[in-house]
Amino acid sequence: MGRELVDDFFIENRTRLLDVAAFLDRLDRAGGDERDFRMRAFREALEVLRDTQPGRTERVQMVFSDRTTEPLAALDQKSARGAYDRWKGVVD
Repeated sequence: MGRELVDDFFIENRTRLLDVAAFLDRLDRAGGDERDFRMRAFREALEVLRDTQPGRTERVQMVFSDRTTEPLAALDQKSARGAYDRWKGVVD
């Protein structure tokens, strides 16, 4: 079964990894901002992917998720940003 998964999905996922590598290279060339909360979450998600423990999908999703339970009094932005800024107000 494992071999079948590799046979069926290796090339597709290899391509995805190359896309991620290209994105990171472009970001480096552009002088990317490592303090951007989205990139902090992105790099944290990459670390989760390196882990060999099961449940990586859920853990990666939680890296990007807003875990607060209190509703906002008002909408704080017009559109989704793809990650929750849990570092808001944290100074590096």
